Amino acid sequence: MAGMFKVGSQLFTSEGPAAVRKLAGLGCDIFLDLKFHDIPNTVGHAVAAAVKLPRVRLMTLHAAGGSAVLRAAREAAGNRRGRPALLAVTVLTSFDLASLQEIGMNGPLGSRVLALATLAKNAGMDGIVTSAHEAAAVRNECGSEFKILVPGVRPASAAVNDQSRVATPGDAVRAGADYLVVGRPITAAKDPRAAARAIVSEISGATKQRAA
Repeated sequence: MAGMFKVGSQLFTSEGPAAVRKLAGLGCDIFLDLKFHDIPNTVGHAVAAAVKLPRVRLMTLHAAGGSAVLRAAREAAGNRRGRPALLAVTVLTSFDLASLQEIGMNGPLGSRVLALATLAKNAGMDGIVTSAHEAAAVRNECGSEFKILVPGVRPASAAVNDQSRVATPGDAVRAGADYLVVGRPITAAKDPRAAARAIVSEISGATKQRAA
């Protein structure tokens, strides 16, 4: 049912590239969610190493690193057919307006996301990561080819946990998301298989609505 499996910081720190190779050996495509955020040289070398891993289809880095970092990543990714898509993280879905102000970023949260999305597009990124709350505005600003990945997806009955800007799977799809990240609503469910099936059904219905 999953279109791709996420390898994030916890798994990668525990098992490293072997985790990617193991999943790839099972025929799984990989979303490498390591959110690189460092100086341009370091991020460039990290991306160059990551693109050599098998079956990696998406990878993330922080848009807040700035255009020099994003361009270094884009250059390191190369132009080969089938290379991983580079997605720039805008504002984490755990952030609300108060969290943003705490780190010195002022102004409406949606405006911050749009500014970072525009920066990412101009620097050659393939898309961005943002909550469903900003997805429609990003789609309008950045066009239909720009990829939008939405984390913080929670079915209506699921706990919000440490997320602030959440949406149901259906709402995220209708807002224009190309990819959804769904973790704890499945992994923490009493019946993960049933939870996954329900989410897939909701996504399918919303996709048909969007296409109509």
